[in-house]
Formats: sequence, structure tokens, C-alpha cells
Amino acid sequence: MAAPKTIIDLVETFKKNEHIYTNGDLFDEENTKTDFINPFFEALGWDVTNKKHRSPQFKDVVYEKSIKVGNKTKAPDYEFRVGGTHIFFVEAKKPSVNLETDKSPAFQVRRYGWSAKLKLCILTDFEELAVYETTTKPDKKQSASIGRVKYYHYTEYIEKWDEISSIFSKEAVLNGDFDNFADSNSDK
Repeated sequence: MAAPKTIIDLVETFKKNEHIYTNGDLFDEENTKTDFINPFFEALGWDVTNKKHRSPQFKDVVYEKSIKVGNKTKAPDYEFRVGGTHIFFVEAKKPSVNLETDKSPAFQVRRYGWSAKLKLCILTDFEELAVYETTTKPDKKQSASIGRVKYYHYTEYIEKWDEISSIFSKEAVLNGDFDNFADSNSDK
């Protein structure tokens, strides 16, 4: 399946203005979510903004879902669900954050997934998308590559759309492909 026009347009827009988006003073996390991350996951078939007006317990995506992490309550940016069951979290950052090497956001998303007993979680700033297995207890001293099972740069989204959608689309979750991928990448 070819990348949808939405993804092609997002990639072109980001490329055209990359110098602005990656400047931490000019583009923040909220705008990243609105302009790039939400449409990205909508292209994967998720009802990110609840356009279908599902009741709260059956929404596809819940924002800032509170979870217990140690003795504190934390909130990942997105919780993706099917039928009220949480499947994976997505933690968003602004594009000026280097997700490939910065260990702090990697630890954060892995800790969220570990605490909620999820198999995988995603860390993204649209420029980069990192997938982490979260069945292994994270340590804040670990490098950003520990537990990372997939890494995509936005310049790869179009050519790797089949791979991305075959794991993270809502249809892939419903068909069991997400679970198969997660199970094959546990404890890596």
C-alpha cells in the first residue's frame, strides 16, 4: 500500500520548513502534535480527535491518561485503545529534541509502558519515530538505543509506509499484527 496523500503532504511540509520546526524556540510540542502527530496517526486509521463521537470509555485515543509510575502519577501524551483496552502509549516531543540519542525521553516512554504493563510504546516528534519494547524494566542511565526495536526518520515514512501501517494502524491492531510484532520483539 502506497503512503496516503496526507503522509506525503506532511513529509513535504516538514522538509520545506525543517529549519523552523527543529528550532526549539520557534516550534513547540503542542504544535507538533496538532500539525504532524495527530494527522500521522489519523492516516493510520485512528480516530485521534474522536470525530465519531464515541463515549469516553470507547474512544480510540485518550490524551494525558493518568498512570501510576512509582509513587507518582504521570500522563503520557496519548493512549491508543481498542474497545477501552489500552494498546500502546505515544509520547510526543518537539522536533528540536534528538530522539535518536537523548536518553531522557526514551526512559520516560519506556517507564510509562513498563508501569502500565504494555508491550510497546512510541516516542515521536514527527521528525523521528522510535518504537520501544516496554516489557523490560527501564533504567534512566541506559542509552536511548536500549529497548528500541524500530526507528524511523520522517524522510523514510513514504517508502516504509507499508511496514509502519502493518504494525501500528488500527487495522493491524485489530488483526493481531501489532501483538505478533510486539511478542517477537519482547525483551530485546
